Amino acid sequence: MREREAGRQRRRAREFETFVAGAAGRLLHTATLLTAEPVRPPGTNERAQRLLTSALARTYADWDRLHGEDPYNRTRQDLATRFAREAWRHHRPLGGLLDRLTPQERLVLVLRLYEGVAEEQTAALLGLPAERIRATLNRSVATMRGTREPTARRRPARPLGAAP
Repeated sequence: MREREAGRQRRRAREFETFVAGAAGRLLHTATLLTAEPVRPPGTNERAQRLLTSALARTYADWDRLHGEDPYNRTRQDLATRFAREAWRHHRPLGGLLDRLTPQERLVLVLRLYEGVAEEQTAALLGLPAERIRATLNRSVATMRGTREPTARRRPARPLGAAP
């Protein structure tokens, strides 16, 4: 009995290690975009690494309960949720390219354009109407193109995705 459980745990660990080896680079890049950390030498994007480590730990804890669900989608969803929850905290601007956007604008831009998440899925993930996702994306793109002034840095009235 113990041997069977030990074998199951080894298999689980190998599967997770394989997943991390294939997905960690893209997920770290996504986390770096969300935190708006500037491009620096590898290993210096501390906030993004903390965010990703938390999301991967949650995915590993739920690994046996995924039942065919895509672990990449689960981890990306956890990244977005964790970022949205802590976005209300004040973080000093880090000088990254996306630092000109509010946390909500950054989250929508990264999910929609970089990750390719559908508008309806993004709306459901953040608990916002699809029209608001569309407007936020348009505002974000206009800011990045320089056709709109960056939004003043302000703290959201409530954490992103929280019930009103």
